[in-house]
Amino acid sequence: MSSLGRLRYVETAAQGTGRARGTLVLVHAFPLNGRMWEGQQSLASAGWRIIAPHFRGMDGGEQDPEAVSVDDYAGDIIDLLDGLHVHEAVIGGLSMGGYVTLAVHRLAPQRCRALILADTRAEADTDEAKANRVRLQATGRERGPDAVLQAMLPKLVGPGAQAVGTVPEQLKAIARTNTPEGIVDGLEALKTRPDAGPGLAAIACPTLVIVGGDDALTPPSAAETLRDGIAGAQLVVLPDAGHMSNLEQPVAFALALWSFLR
Repeated sequence: MSSLGRLRYVETAAQGTGRARGTLVLVHAFPLNGRMWEGQQSLASAGWRIIAPHFRGMDGGEQDPEAVSVDDYAGDIIDLLDGLHVHEAVIGGLSMGGYVTLAVHRLAPQRCRALILADTRAEADTDEAKANRVRLQATGRERGPDAVLQAMLPKLVGPGAQAVGTVPEQLKAIARTNTPEGIVDGLEALKTRPDAGPGLAAIACPTLVIVGGDDALTPPSAAETLRDGIAGAQLVVLPDAGHMSNLEQPVAFALALWSFLR
C-alpha cells in the first residue's frame, strides 16, 4: 500500500515496452476497499498506471477524518490526483465506487479522460433503502465490518459464485480490514447521496457501463438507464456475474475494460 499524507491507495506502475497509456483510477465498492481490484492489475502490462484508492476508514485508517457524503470521497480522489501530479485519468468504480466516480465528474469533469461505471446506478436511495442503511449502521457499530458484509452477502454475489464459495471468502478477507467507523461513514454517504440522473447529460467523455447479468442490487435495467442518459456510452453485460462482477468474472471484466481502453 502507498500513501500521500492521509490518502492511502494501492498502485501498480505501468509496465511493458510500449508507450505509457495513462492513469486508470479504480474506485472500490462498499463494504470493501481498493484491494478488490487486484484481479485487474494485469492492465498495467499494457502500459496503464493503476491507482486503487481506499476510502476513509477502509483498509485501516483508524485516524481518518469522518466522511459523511460521496463528495468527501470524491474530493479525496481529486486531492490524490493533485498530489500525484495526474492532470487527467480514466476513472472507474463499481457500486459505491460508481457513485463516487459520478461525483468526481460532477466536481471536476476536466479530470475525467473517460469513465467506467460498473454495477451501479444514477438514482438516489429510496426510503426503504435508507432505512436499511440505518439498520446496517447499527450492525456496524455493534458487531463490526464482518457482520455488515454477512448481512449484505446474499445480494452482493450472484448464484454461480455463491455456489463455488471463493468470492464470498475474498469479500470477507477484504472487508475485515476496514474499521467500524469507516463502515458506518460509508453507509451514511450511501444513504445521503444525491440523484445523479440530472447530471448524466453533462458527461461528454467516453463512458463504459458494465453490469453483471445476475446483479440483484443494480440490475441491467439500471445500467441501461446510465447508458441511455450518457451520450455515446457503451454497455457490456457480463453473463453469470452478480453485483461483484469484477471478482466473479475477472477475465471477462478485464477484457471489457481492455476493449474500451484501447
